[in-house]
Amino acid sequence: MKWSLKSLYSSFEDNNFESDMKKFEKKITEINNWTAKKLKDYDNKKTKIEEFIKHQIRYRKLLTKLKSFCRLTLSVETDNTKALNFTEIINKRQIKITKSEVRFKKWLDGIDSLKDIINKSELLKKHSFYLMEMKENAEYLISEDEEFIIAKLKNTGSSAWNRLHQKLTSSLMIEIEKQGKIKELPLPVIRNMYHDANSDIREKAYQAEIDSYANIEQSAAACLNSIKGEIINLSELKGYKSVLHKTLQQSRLKKKTLDLMFDTVGDYLPEFEKFFQKKAKILGYKKGLPFYDLFASIKGFDKKFNYDEAKNFIIDNFKDFSQDLADFAQYAFENNWIDAKPREGKRGGAFCSNIHAIGESRILANFNGEFSNVKTLAHELGHGYHGHILKEESILNSSYPMPLAETASIFCETIIMEAMLSKSKKEEKKALLEKQLTNYGQTIVDIYSRYLFEDEVINRRKEEILSAEELKNIMIKAQKKAYGQGLDHKNLHPYMWLNKPHYYIPDLHYYNFPYTFGLLFAKGVYAVYKQKGDDFIPEYKKLLKATGKMEIENVAELIGIDINNKKFWKNSLELIKNEINEFLKL
Repeated sequence: MKWSLKSLYSSFEDNNFESDMKKFEKKITEINNWTAKKLKDYDNKKTKIEEFIKHQIRYRKLLTKLKSFCRLTLSVETDNTKALNFTEIINKRQIKITKSEVRFKKWLDGIDSLKDIINKSELLKKHSFYLMEMKENAEYLISEDEEFIIAKLKNTGSSAWNRLHQKLTSSLMIEIEKQGKIKELPLPVIRNMYHDANSDIREKAYQAEIDSYANIEQSAAACLNSIKGEIINLSELKGYKSVLHKTLQQSRLKKKTLDLMFDTVGDYLPEFEKFFQKKAKILGYKKGLPFYDLFASIKGFDKKFNYDEAKNFIIDNFKDFSQDLADFAQYAFENNWIDAKPREGKRGGAFCSNIHAIGESRILANFNGEFSNVKTLAHELGHGYHGHILKEESILNSSYPMPLAETASIFCETIIMEAMLSKSKKEEKKALLEKQLTNYGQTIVDIYSRYLFEDEVINRRKEEILSAEELKNIMIKAQKKAYGQGLDHKNLHPYMWLNKPHYYIPDLHYYNFPYTFGLLFAKGVYAVYKQKGDDFIPEYKKLLKATGKMEIENVAELIGIDINNKKFWKNSLELIKNEINEFLKL
């Protein structure tokens, strides 16, 4: 049940790997020489743009193969020094192309008749969105030398602060009493105890986690202040109105759409309060849930799956949507695309890596037989199917923005969840719905609290350095606003800013709202499928195919969805409200 990476390379000693590393360095030199020579004037504009596109395609394919092999190897062998070293080498070489890419973007921005030139070439028409978006974003570029210096300084700036945060949290050992003895356990193990069936263990884990953060809160606060301070300065330097404006540009999303979504979410927060209060009552609390019981399961569903049963359940139910989706999943299972079981040296969690350069995907999972793991496999196969639909597209048209990243994955997860609910008895259904609604609560309510937190931190960081105490207070305020009376205000989590790595990623800020968008958009897409049935399948493929070469609102319009109409967001949230009401009645 381990994946095979032989479609990439057999090892770091593979002659093909060594050859591609040389080709990669040569291609960077070739592009740098080409831009220095060809971009001095505007003669033969069409030919030059075509040549650049061809250079970029070859460069991206090499980069994707090499980085994917390193990253995938590290994900299952976290101490593989060769993978670490080659990752560093590739990253440093990548920086060398910064000046050339900036030079081309600035040169492209100087062409007034770009659309006319594009229409004269089949290759350029195929990459029209890629080129027009590049031209549009050129206004946020600074000089080539400045961009190059920033790229280098980030390695010892925000990237270094990010690495420090990773080191602080990954090396944190937490004291906890277990079976009458004091043990020291790593943070992920403590966090997993939030899912324990024993309420005393959940509470002890929460208290131990909170207490342990006092040892690293000052260092973590320094990391967060430095990373956010850097992006505030860079956004201003490059001409963005704000950090949020920069993020929305990268996400191909308009501010009015984001505001409309969160405005509608606000209307439905009382519905989530009802769910949390009902769960609190089931678990024996008179007020809201304490934070440490957010993830507590209620009894009723204890079905376990072996790996073959999980595979068959997924494939059989994918067939109810389309044979193409089922065939894709079967191919992934049978051709060693999935690394399924946990083992020493393998990272936790799950992800899917779509490797466009070879037209394949690889899925990491940590399957242990729970139904949640079956859903996770379906979720990641959805990501893989998205990549499968895009594999005939140019690699330059295969990158989709974060808000659309979860469309296919949540769609597939919904297929599996509906199938299991339809086969479940009353108590099983109640337990399944609780778990599903808890997940929705994280994606909508908790994400809203994280958005509120980050927005206030960034706005205040413009003028001041925020202490650990101030960061905790901002987080508590955000949780109270998002959860309302759904949580017990005496038992909130003031350190969620320290716990979540998303806040510390140098090039991703407001890495929260895309999750809410993704869930509600996927819910809306699934609702269209339920209305249209099999007629929707070609439209669905068309939608996924367009995600890398259209603005989000234009992608949505392909299936008749208007994301700038409050009715759409309301309809998606009504579907969740109906599930909450069903849970309350059971």
